[in-house]
Amino acid sequence: MKKVEAIIRKAQFEEVKDALHEADIDFITYWDVTGVGNEKSGSIFRAKVYETRFIQRRVISFVCRDQFVEPAIEAIIKSAKTGEMGDGKIFISEITDSVRIRNGERGPEALYIKE
Repeated sequence: MKKVEAIIRKAQFEEVKDALHEADIDFITYWDVTGVGNEKSGSIFRAKVYETRFIQRRVISFVCRDQFVEPAIEAIIKSAKTGEMGDGKIFISEITDSVRIRNGERGPEALYIKE
């Protein structure tokens, strides 16, 4: 089992969510985050300075069986990529166990029904 976390542009969220669903990832958790980039100055628009160092992004997180990892990563890349700097990052971590609280079921079977 693997945990996949992706930091993406908020504007790409719906496309990524739909692409993950097509890749058989049916349960995700997400939250809005703010990060700090390398840019040292703000942008000026209509005589108002906007801070651009603080970047609004969305983090998507899910745990899946090993056979779903590569299709999920490909789905995220394909749907989140704009070709511009700041498209995001994907992190993959090993999960040693999972437990379904409802019935105590353990391991990959506790994630969801799909094989």
